[in-house]
Amino acid sequence: MSERTGRDCTYLFCEYVIELYRDIYLRHPTKSDVEQLYATHEAKHGFPGMLGSIDCTHWEWANYPNAWRGQFTRGDYVVPTVILEAPVSNDLWFWHTFFGMMGSNNYLNVLHTSLIFNDILQGKAPDMSYVVNGNEYTYGYYLGDGIYTEYATFIKSFSLPAVEKRKLFKLAQESSRNDVERAFGVLKQR
Repeated sequence: MSERTGRDCTYLFCEYVIELYRDIYLRHPTKSDVEQLYATHEAKHGFPGMLGSIDCTHWEWANYPNAWRGQFTRGDYVVPTVILEAPVSNDLWFWHTFFGMMGSNNYLNVLHTSLIFNDILQGKAPDMSYVVNGNEYTYGYYLGDGIYTEYATFIKSFSLPAVEKRKLFKLAQESSRNDVERAFGVLKQR
């Protein structure tokens, strides 16, 4: 098969996958989806308004073009990698994915180029308010680790909790953040 035929076939295959799965899997969450996410995460983890857990992982790029090796290799990884950012719900549903661009990427660089907050910024996100401790909030949040910046849409655990209540919160959050780690593990199985 020629290079052009291979490229054309791959392009058509991707187009058909998008056409076939767009309405089911390749879409933004609807109001009904967000309601279900809120209810499920509150019942399972005890976090009202939670959309899922967000994290990034380095994905080894086995068949990279040799000319790009330096652009996708960092000092702490021997082989070229791309960074995948994804918020995941407890049923391993990826509601958003973003692969980092070339260059020296870390999680913050990926977050700053990601489109995860575009729906909120453009006013297209479903207005799904929830109440915590008597305060009403308009949009849900993601559980993240300490690397994420201080945004209202990220809840990070306490680094060194001294009070018993904060220790319990940290345990509950780390337990629910296992959802995203489990999803990455499923993706990386060979």
